[in-house]
Amino acid sequence: MRLNLMTDYALRLLMYLATEERTVSVDEIADAYGISRNHLMKVGQQLSAMGLVTAKRGRGGGLALAVPPEEVSVGAVVRQLESLGGFVECFSPDTNTCRIAGMCGLQGALKLALGDFLKRLDGYTLAQSVPDRHRMASRLELLSDACKE
Repeated sequence: MRLNLMTDYALRLLMYLATEERTVSVDEIADAYGISRNHLMKVGQQLSAMGLVTAKRGRGGGLALAVPPEEVSVGAVVRQLESLGGFVECFSPDTNTCRIAGMCGLQGALKLALGDFLKRLDGYTLAQSVPDRHRMASRLELLSDACKE
């Protein structure tokens, strides 16, 4: 299982915001992680549409968590950002062209495995992803500073 880039960036962005009690600029987050500002802007918009972050435009603008990190389910975030119906071709009846669909035992095994994966992620919150908020913030600040040198 591989998460798409948007999901990866979304989880990282949420973790960054969980370390802060302020509005944070997209540039600051991009610098800390060494990733594309443009990609983060799109991710921020998606997370805002999901109700997980608030976005402020203009001077002094940026992103902040809209809900407490204890209430953000990692599994729910992954479900909303991943297209899991296409995990394998036979999961999508509209586009399935597999000639052995319905006879293959692998489809059931993969559905169970995907369900187990998501169930495990459902057991984790954003708060648990950042067990030591201050230590994480210090590391991110160091990374950001290193990129500026």
